[in-house]
Amino acid sequence: MTKSLVTGGAGFIGAHVVKELLSMGHSVVVLDDLSGGFKDNVDSRAVFIEGSITDHVLVEKLFQDHQFDYVYHLAAYAAEGLSHFIRRFNYNNNLIGSINIINECVKSKVKCLVFTSSIAVYGAGQLPLREDTIPQPEDPYGVAKLAVEMDLKACHEMFGLNYIVFRPHNVYGEYQNIGDRYRNVVGIFMNQLLQGKPLSVFGDGQQTRAFSYITDVAPHIARSVEIKEAYNEVFNIGADKDYSVNELATTVMRVMGINGELQYLPARNEVLHAYSDHSKMHRVFGVNKYDISLEEGLTKMAEWVKEVGSRSSSKFENIEILEKLPPSWAGE
Repeated sequence: MTKSLVTGGAGFIGAHVVKELLSMGHSVVVLDDLSGGFKDNVDSRAVFIEGSITDHVLVEKLFQDHQFDYVYHLAAYAAEGLSHFIRRFNYNNNLIGSINIINECVKSKVKCLVFTSSIAVYGAGQLPLREDTIPQPEDPYGVAKLAVEMDLKACHEMFGLNYIVFRPHNVYGEYQNIGDRYRNVVGIFMNQLLQGKPLSVFGDGQQTRAFSYITDVAPHIARSVEIKEAYNEVFNIGADKDYSVNELATTVMRVMGINGELQYLPARNEVLHAYSDHSKMHRVFGVNKYDISLEEGLTKMAEWVKEVGSRSSSKFENIEILEKLPPSWAGE
């Protein structure tokens, strides 16, 4: 039986990838430290190991105990805006932790490592963002993701480790941690509505993103190892149509059935407009379009959110730099 490791498999995208792999007949091991995910997200058919990718001793033993055919590396602390203020934490988790995984993949002769990067690697590039755009990340999170991509390329050339890189963007859906105050605007908005709070909008709300429903992303990530043309390539993946944050807020209120208020906060240091070209993904994977509209996807997520209810928003306790930290992040 094909055996796969999914790091971050208790998290949002990871949990969906795990389910897809199980449906494909894989035996799945999940490694997750539960810093952003939940154990009950993990399908009971998978083997769950609680631990961090930054623990190289644990990672080494994991690979010694299991002969993985494929590794899906989704573990990351993906708070792009916050990464400016947690630089050491960001690089330890998102870069050094990734290197621990890559090292063991080489030593174990894994057939392919699938890595979820981010469109944060592009920075404020020309739109739409294309895989041949020269990356110019503007935050430490994007820098870390790009560094891992570059290491994978060097590792392939040196040791022959096959890889596939996906650059998803603004993915939302069931299992998302709606209690995270620093990332995932859809979940933040829904959680705030459940709590009777105004929706926090940074700047004027005219920033645009292409919000991607999870089923337009996770199945392709899981099945990518079956597509040899995808090996050692980079792919944008996600929705094609972009919306402003103001438009998103209006749609979230409609599908939740709650009329909330928008609270405009000082603008953050972030890319104003970001959406990707997916022609390469469509060509190699045979995907003609992504099927789920924003309203349809948000409706599905809203049904799940209403069922699980509001979640508390914990404060990140290890802020390294306080200068220019948004006030809404500094307070309780």
